[in-house]
Amino acid sequence: MELFPPIPFAEWRDTKETLHRFAQIVGKVRLAAAPRRNHWWNVPFHLTGRGITSRPMGQADGNPVFTVDFDFVGHQLVVAALDGRSFSFPLVGRSVASFYAAVMESLAALGVRVELDIPRPFDLPDAGRPFAEDTEHATYDAGHATRYWQVLSQVASVLEEFAAGYSGKVSPVHHFWHTFDIAHTRFSDRHIDQPGKVDPVTREAYSREVISFGFWFGDDSFAAPAFYSYTAPEPAGLAEEPLEPAAAQWADRGGSHLAVLPYDEARTAADPRAAVLGFYESAYRAGARRAGWDRERLACPGGVTDPYLRGGEGTGGATP
Repeated sequence: MELFPPIPFAEWRDTKETLHRFAQIVGKVRLAAAPRRNHWWNVPFHLTGRGITSRPMGQADGNPVFTVDFDFVGHQLVVAALDGRSFSFPLVGRSVASFYAAVMESLAALGVRVELDIPRPFDLPDAGRPFAEDTEHATYDAGHATRYWQVLSQVASVLEEFAAGYSGKVSPVHHFWHTFDIAHTRFSDRHIDQPGKVDPVTREAYSREVISFGFWFGDDSFAAPAFYSYTAPEPAGLAEEPLEPAAAQWADRGGSHLAVLPYDEARTAADPRAAVLGFYESAYRAGARRAGWDRERLACPGGVTDPYLRGGEGTGGATP
């Protein structure tokens, strides 16, 4: 199928707003039932061949091992236990309140006991309204939901390719349910002391110096899908660095700067994949140069760190 098909924010906004809250419900289940990982790597979703998955969780907290998967081909939510039992229900025609009730009922039927610390949306306009009371968000267009997953999958593949070029500490390519974006982050060894007044989500996420790369579908503050990158903490002069391709620009986000490549500019380029890879690489060069990273030491061309292969001296043995 077409690489980076159109997904205008305005056309699927209502479905996106409903799906975002569906995702936050399942994401908060994951947060409650999975062991904590550095930088919150325990909570995002990963991509599957039909949608997105919570990945297996439970066991450490006394629950059976279970997963919660969104199927954006069959348009169902599937809650499954390791012993083979599962429950599923359709995504179409559900309000957030109905979805929340069905998730909790399915978990209980499998013997999973999970209590959400804050059963309300995170950092959304209706953050004060419990999921159980949200009958407003009830739009689910199956075509838009499938397109969302297809775009996620294509972007994930490009991010995986880009990730291969760095040998330092990196995050997985994962889909964050709180911001509804997909991202990959490179870390330096530099520790960052976040002030105590900073919220705990931010303190954990940015306890090390990072350069992050990703894609989001648009929101009220930026009503269009786009590829992005940022360096945190932001080094002086970052926005003076050049970006590629020509359509990329630095956007001022309240005193910090975000490198942005509009999705529609990338998808209509002569080589969309190369345009996105070039954008991410230029944003990395900008952040690494200004922050003083040793790019040569951290480079991993083609995903290879083996000095024999990198030096062209042969494999030294059979290829597995």
